[in-house]
Amino acid sequence: DLSGSIAPPDVKLNLGGDFIKESTATTFLRQRGYGWLLEVEDDDPEDNKPLLEELDIDLKDIYYKIRCVLMPMPSLGFNRQVVRDNPDFWGPLAVVLFFSMISLYGQFRVVSWIITIWIFGSLTIFLLARVLGGEVAYGQVLGVIGYSLLPLIVIAPILLVVGSFEVVSTLIKLFGVFWAAYSAASLLVGEEFKTKKPLLIYPIFLLYIYFLSLYTGV
Repeated sequence: DLSGSIAPPDVKLNLGGDFIKESTATTFLRQRGYGWLLEVEDDDPEDNKPLLEELDIDLKDIYYKIRCVLMPMPSLGFNRQVVRDNPDFWGPLAVVLFFSMISLYGQFRVVSWIITIWIFGSLTIFLLARVLGGEVAYGQVLGVIGYSLLPLIVIAPILLVVGSFEVVSTLIKLFGVFWAAYSAASLLVGEEFKTKKPLLIYPIFLLYIYFLSLYTGV
């Protein structure tokens, strides 16, 4: 009498010391060389990083650099050289984008032009600094020029209030430009320039005058 039934094979896998029962389909695939279809990759801990860490954005570092630019006086005790020596991209980009959005009262066509002026204006300052013998990288110039737009952002709401008073408005514009230019020049113009400092300070000053003209629509 050959009647009866055949029970499915009871195959167990040893995974990390624990025995797990395999199904018939799993065993069938493994016996015919298709076991690779069942393999599961382990999650890489680096793939689970927070978005800010993945993009290399340090909000505390950006906030500190903003304070260094807005308060450039050495007596306040800020280590302002961190803006130049530890450049980042996202902080200056955020400042430039914010300045672009408030310029010309929200006319979006000026945004791309201001970003272009930031990139190529910084390139011009960088090339001039290298010609004059300065030891500075393009990324450092890009970061300093971008962060130093903050004074122009600060005076923007003031100009909206005093815009009807031409003399006061002009004085505030001059103050904002000098503030921005001083913040940038004090970081970029080092002792290596010696008697050549005016040759670098002057184009930085002109660059911020042009930025201000894009805001006011002159």
